[in-house]
Amino acid sequence: MISIAANWRNCLPADGPLVEIWFDGAGSEGREYDWRRIIGLVKQHQPEAMIFNMGAPTIRWVGNEDGLAPYPCWNTAKTAKGSMFSEASLQWLPETPDWVPAECDVPIRKNHWFWHPNDEQSLLTLEQLMDIYYRSVGHGATLLLNVSPDNRGLLPEVDAKRLVEFGDEIRRRLSHPLAEIKGCGEMLELELSEAAVIDHVELMEDIVYGERVRQYTIDVYADGEWKEIVNGSAIGHKKIDLLTPVNVEKIRLRLTESVANPIIRKFAVFCSQ
Repeated sequence: MISIAANWRNCLPADGPLVEIWFDGAGSEGREYDWRRIIGLVKQHQPEAMIFNMGAPTIRWVGNEDGLAPYPCWNTAKTAKGSMFSEASLQWLPETPDWVPAECDVPIRKNHWFWHPNDEQSLLTLEQLMDIYYRSVGHGATLLLNVSPDNRGLLPEVDAKRLVEFGDEIRRRLSHPLAEIKGCGEMLELELSEAAVIDHVELMEDIVYGERVRQYTIDVYADGEWKEIVNGSAIGHKKIDLLTPVNVEKIRLRLTESVANPIIRKFAVFCSQ
């Protein structure tokens, strides 16, 4: 992902496609901008880019720099907080789409957005990064993890190594489901080939049709009876429920409230042990 947090006058046009153009809120309080002209430049030079946070955005700031999304974190929004220095909400242009997902930004070195020498002790641990992942991507948001180049213009080796470890750990925990299903309707049931321990449940709606689920419950079947273990609301793009390890024979998803026929593109269970 390429994000630009620079003055807009210096970032357009740019060579090559940009995935995202970031209009930072810091320092913008009380200033007047011609957002229509700015967004017009974006559409002219980078029409496929996501627009972060301002004007007529297609993605919004989650409201903190900890990389954490609240739960529920719906993808539809009418306003969003502008910066950490103001409680005021941004006034978006009328043509802003209703679907404005949240993006969670956080530096890989605690509280340091820029490189500092002899600062390796501030590097987030793997477990801290996984906790951020569960509470950003696992809450249906996008995670933007900031890694700063050093005085060589390169990513520090220790930071790069942690990134690789992070990716490897996500794949280790969530790439090999014990069972997986998709479907629509008010209930989906997974039956394992044999009883097994699970500690993660991953849910995804088919968001081509929007966020339809408003309330859901996960039950597990063991020792001849069903037991409720999770009760949640938003699913959207992705919801990851981290469980106390439990031995199950079957597991079911009950969609107890929705605005239309719920369409689930993924219901999967995992064991990371």
